[in-house]
Amino acid sequence: MMASALIERELASAPFPVRNGVFVAVVGPSGAGKDTIMAYARERFADENSVLFVRRVITRPCDGSTEDHDSLTDAAFDEARQYGAFALAWEAHGLKYGLPADVDDAIAEGRVAIANLSRGALPLLKERYENVVVVEITAAPEILAERLAARGRESRGEVLARLARSAKFDSEGAVVIDNGGAPETAGERFAELIRKAIARADVSGTVE
Repeated sequence: MMASALIERELASAPFPVRNGVFVAVVGPSGAGKDTIMAYARERFADENSVLFVRRVITRPCDGSTEDHDSLTDAAFDEARQYGAFALAWEAHGLKYGLPADVDDAIAEGRVAIANLSRGALPLLKERYENVVVVEITAAPEILAERLAARGRESRGEVLARLARSAKFDSEGAVVIDNGGAPETAGERFAELIRKAIARADVSGTVE
């Protein structure tokens, strides 16, 4: 057998990137309303078995004001990571984040997995999954500043610093959704992207 054929066979049997399904990565600055838009879509696709909204694991307690997630201490997170509990893990803003290992199974089965990701984790995500769609939820700077200030969790200086970091993100290749108006408008745009991802997963799953 020729060397090129051997290489092709090895690539075809390699576990990564995981094929068939589609991973929809939601990114965007704080205050953009990512959780709101994802909650809207989760309700719309509640009866759709082909769509998985991934419950993240974070080294932060659930307080009712942030996303619903599973919490671990730093030590427990590191132990879980060592034993392969996560399909993807990363650190951002002093916290550790993980996506459960069964996300790999969902993608391999041809499903659409959706999760909020830190921008710095995108390269790792694209290495792990063949079909990735990046969706950036955003809004005008003045709207973001107003929403962040209303939370009361950060000083004015911290808000401005957070917005400055967000402005450095290169959204090239991402589908940008403006959530500066009614959440239903942005929510419907996001839902339409999910429908397209479902169709794309259906096609990918039939290609050998």
